[in-house]
Amino acid sequence: MERKFDVATVNRLLGIDEAFKVPDRLMEIVFDKALREKVFSSFLEISTDVSYDWFHDYFEEEQAERKSKKQDFTPNSVSEILAKLVAPNTGMTFEPTAGTGGITINKWWQDRLQETPITYMPHEHVYWCEELSDRAIPFLLFNLSIRGMNAVVWHGDALTRKCRGVFLVENPTDDFLAFSDINVMPYSDAAKKYFSVNKWIGARYPAHVETDLDEWIKHINLNLQIKEKWGGPLARSTGSIQ
Repeated sequence: MERKFDVATVNRLLGIDEAFKVPDRLMEIVFDKALREKVFSSFLEISTDVSYDWFHDYFEEEQAERKSKKQDFTPNSVSEILAKLVAPNTGMTFEPTAGTGGITINKWWQDRLQETPITYMPHEHVYWCEELSDRAIPFLLFNLSIRGMNAVVWHGDALTRKCRGVFLVENPTDDFLAFSDINVMPYSDAAKKYFSVNKWIGARYPAHVETDLDEWIKHINLNLQIKEKWGGPLARSTGSIQ
């Protein structure tokens, strides 16, 4: 049986001594790519089973705002059932109250199981996650990035569409074994329209861009060529992008 990410283990891996420090510490890690990937490696030394949300129990025990925001996260067993009920490989998956990402992670895992290592390409799967909680956002970004997912993380109220910031989590090499970059979308009118924002609530996050778009496109086109040659009947995309 694999070791669990209990409070003591998570605190040790993040280099903190009290659980209340975790959200701020995680956000520091999220914005430092070199440190982030070093911490990812330390977590993967504990477990390589990325099919479920490692932080589910930890967050509910130490971080959930149960009284003020009625936060109780979906059990992994229920998340797994929900993911299996949704058609695989839908291209875009939307979760309006994502928490730390449990349901989205299960959906991502089911999408991966439908393909081979040759035909599975991260750029063909985008996960749009919306979450209000300041405490949950760092966990969500960590969870998506360590799994190499392509995702939008929309921090704000899903009903009023008042938004504190939008992140683009991008797998820069389109490699299912790679980690994802973290990018902060600008607080602009164009981003406001594209990401369905009713109103920006301040400029909470600093400008932060990690992904080289030209390099990302180059990797995607290379992967599409490989998929066309070796993907066989499972190959779905054979064109290129500009």
